[in-house]
Amino acid sequence: MEIRPANTADYPTIHALMLEFALFQKTPEKVTITVNQMIKDKDFFKSYVVTDKETIIGFASYYLSYNSWTGKSLYLDDIYLTPAARGMNIGNRIMDKLASIAKSNDCTKMRWLVSKWNESAIGFYKKRGAVIYDTEYVCDFDIK
Repeated sequence: MEIRPANTADYPTIHALMLEFALFQKTPEKVTITVNQMIKDKDFFKSYVVTDKETIIGFASYYLSYNSWTGKSLYLDDIYLTPAARGMNIGNRIMDKLASIAKSNDCTKMRWLVSKWNESAIGFYKKRGAVIYDTEYVCDFDIK
């Protein structure tokens, strides 16, 4: 298994995994991005892929952000592994990689969302020492 930065040639597979993840989340209608948009936004789209014999079996997308209360942070937008790739310590390796990126960018923390119903992911994050709050709602405002 290798964890490496994604490149534009990986985008079609990442996009397919995004759709698979959205089905897992029971929200496929929320994926509106296209591969062409990902390519156009390549300077903003930061991602790592997990490969097994050159086949992409997972990805993590992230960006650096600023939190007015704590300063620079790394925001983990999505992390997804195919079902066959789960339970093999790959999630820990991805999280370690992202933590390393956060450290090298002088971030004070990593942040992300997790679905309330996804007990497996919640357990995984708690084992890693994450604090999971239930005090906020996700807000979206479409710009058209």
